[in-house]
Amino acid sequence: MRILSSAVCLATFWGTTAISGAPDASIRPNIRPFTQDNLIHLAAAAIDESPRPEDRPKTAAAKGETQLVQKDGNDFGTWLGEFRQRAEARGIGRDTLNRAFAGVTFDPDAIRRDRSQAEFTKPIWEYLDTAVSSARVSNGQAALNKHRAVLDRIEARYGVDKQVVVAIWGLESAYGSYRGTDSTIRSLATLAYDARRKEFFEEQLMQALRILQDGHVTPDRMKGSWAGAMGHTQFMPTSFQEHAVDFTGDGKRDIWSDDPSDALASTANYLKHFGWTKDQPWGVEVRLPSSFDFMLANRNVMKSPAEWAALGITDMDGRAVPNHGEASILLPAGGKGTAFMIFSNFDVIERYNTADAYVIGVGHLSDRIVGKPAIKGDWPRGDRALTFTERKELQQRLTSKGYDTQKIDGRIGPLTINAVRAYQVAEGMQPDGYASLRLLERLR
Repeated sequence: MRILSSAVCLATFWGTTAISGAPDASIRPNIRPFTQDNLIHLAAAAIDESPRPEDRPKTAAAKGETQLVQKDGNDFGTWLGEFRQRAEARGIGRDTLNRAFAGVTFDPDAIRRDRSQAEFTKPIWEYLDTAVSSARVSNGQAALNKHRAVLDRIEARYGVDKQVVVAIWGLESAYGSYRGTDSTIRSLATLAYDARRKEFFEEQLMQALRILQDGHVTPDRMKGSWAGAMGHTQFMPTSFQEHAVDFTGDGKRDIWSDDPSDALASTANYLKHFGWTKDQPWGVEVRLPSSFDFMLANRNVMKSPAEWAALGITDMDGRAVPNHGEASILLPAGGKGTAFMIFSNFDVIERYNTADAYVIGVGHLSDRIVGKPAIKGDWPRGDRALTFTERKELQQRLTSKGYDTQKIDGRIGPLTINAVRAYQVAEGMQPDGYASLRLLERLR
């Protein structure tokens, strides 16, 4: 049985953010890990770095349109005073508030970065080139060997394969090298002040204050990404409260320490909570027969590997995939791209970040770290990712032709994929659900 609800599947995507910085820097299509409470809201996330934890304001022009109003911070001080009162009413002590907000100012860069993510996309194969680069693989092998003793103990306690924990660490912070330098309190306060996602970030800020009050970290050490994700594996404060653990036994759940033990154990605990199956692959690269019915490449179509084998699907060596449980077929770049048979552990990683490219990145990196081969299949490297504006245009044109995508929001999820497939069937095209530039041009 799949762990995710159909709503969570809305975050399936064909591209992700451009990568900048050092060649082994953090790879973050979305902020994570997500909590149970906000996961459904985040299911509609854009294919970018920023979290999308709530329904955005709607305009009269089209359902799902986003209206963005950037605040300038002129009344940030007034808002902060009002928030302090709300925090005190919820049990945050004045001493904690004074320490946390000492010198905190509005951060216009957090607002700018939050506003500028969706347009910058890249196709999945370019994402994977960076996410599973030779440097990241070799650094992951070195990290696994260096921390093998503690990782073995984490694996034994939580039943989560250690190479997967290491792979998440590698994508989130380049094995601890890029944990973020932004003040978590300043970032969250700025984003909570910004009306677009006020409720979500106010709760994140409230929980960050509780973390300080409970003594797990000091304000000067509570640092992370511009959007409030913290530590080696980039937990949001609510996820910290639900899943972080004190693995070292020092009385603190210290995911910021140079010693990554608590952070890695917390990540394993997170995956365990959402149903990780030890020794089950996240997915297996497969070959599809020429007769394959692309309507079966659907996350809701589940079959045993034996049933898929009966339809002519094999691993890359021409053998039937072993029975790891029910699986579905995923075509992240359509019929001309690589195909995967994915199992329930795919869904568990997806709880950490809903982007398919991220899940494949974690899974494939974990495989490479333990010596498995690189992806052998092809990608349509001549294609480029649709821009945010083009994705919205695609949805508008599909809907106007009677293939309702339900939302005009620039997010290519199962509803849009189903609409694409319906259009492809009607037009006598290969129904692989691939939202490509060629498809948009045809719709035009």
